[in-house]
Amino acid sequence: MKLENFAFVRRFLLIAPLGAALGGCMTSTPIWDAHFGQAVRYSAQAQIIDPEAGRHGALQPGVDGKSAASAMDLYDKSFQQPRVSSNPYTIGVSSGGGGGGQ
Repeated sequence: MKLENFAFVRRFLLIAPLGAALGGCMTSTPIWDAHFGQAVRYSAQAQIIDPEAGRHGALQPGVDGKSAASAMDLYDKSFQQPRVSSNPYTIGVSSGGGGGGQ
């Protein structure tokens, strides 16, 4: 092997890993990286009705706590003891009086 070829190979072996290492540090998407997560933040912001709700304590009309707790208890109990149908083939069929024609 000639001395010139050896010097070229030696330079290549020194420079190639350096170039590969520096290439791994470069980002290929600087614009995307700058706006990362922006769509999620916009979506979350769009779902907020009143961002200042914590600052002004205006109460919204609704149900008081005692009535709401009672309603939830009755709702939960309705799933614990379901109604028993006398005829298993009758699914949502009433005995009449549904307001149809006379």
